[in-house]
Amino acid sequence: MGEDELGARLKTYEGRRAAVSGRGRDPVNTPMIRHWCEAMGDTNPAYAGPDAIAPPTMLQAWTMGGLSGHEGRTGDYDELLTLLDEAGCTSVVATDCEQEYVRPLRPGDEITFDTVIESVSERKTTKLGTGYFVTTRTDVRAGRALVGTHRFRILKYAPARRRKPEQPARRPRPVVNRDNAGFWEGVEHHRLLIQRCTDCATLRFPWLPGCNKCGGPDWDTVEASGEGTVYSYVVMHHPPFPAFSPPYAVALIELAEGVRMISDVVGVPYDKVRIGMPVRLEFQVYDEELVLPVFRPREEEAV
Repeated sequence: MGEDELGARLKTYEGRRAAVSGRGRDPVNTPMIRHWCEAMGDTNPAYAGPDAIAPPTMLQAWTMGGLSGHEGRTGDYDELLTLLDEAGCTSVVATDCEQEYVRPLRPGDEITFDTVIESVSERKTTKLGTGYFVTTRTDVRAGRALVGTHRFRILKYAPARRRKPEQPARRPRPVVNRDNAGFWEGVEHHRLLIQRCTDCATLRFPWLPGCNKCGGPDWDTVEASGEGTVYSYVVMHHPPFPAFSPPYAVALIELAEGVRMISDVVGVPYDKVRIGMPVRLEFQVYDEELVLPVFRPREEEAV
């Protein structure tokens, strides 16, 4: 199939339904709201108590069908993706989403939704490869009332051929700016510095230009003791990335001071990392320019 013929055929899917009268697996409920807020660190009082509303950014969460999917799903979206697979666009990456909020959702709301294939782009060439952007639009309702719209865009593409690097790839460099320069200066001298608001003494990490509790602009620093625990973690399997060798664990470390930071857990196999594992800070030198804070299991926890 030629490129023009494929493009014309893909365009015929615009406007077709991907889901009709889909139904949320659960009503809007306070446990899911609580879990979301805890994961995001969102303490907005509007999301708790007898008059609680759901965070607007949870809009998509109420429409997700889990592993079993939704009964209202049509075959058109799968058919479109199969057509792209057959054209060599076998890889996929989510690129962005847009949400519009009409009214807040509240515990007890029963969710229904319809999804339409809104657009299929012309053939595009990106750094990842050549393919097509596919956008779906989901209208979310509580009863008959529209409560929000969720647009989700993916790129289905044929991966570009990549040359093997002649030299071993270097670890990515951190982005240093005026707000976090003090942190990286501390790391260079093997010190893990945490910002502290001089108005309310709240510690914060990552570094920010102002206090997210009282709004005060002035701050000083305290040096972390280096003790912490694994608060959460994920294991990265794919995609492979230069200078990294999957699978490896990426952990959210809760420092003894109470703040959390993302880092590597070294000195232990990825499948031995556990939530609650005690760890200790060390500084790892990767090359003549790069030093990073990492965490190693305490001796009594080492495997």
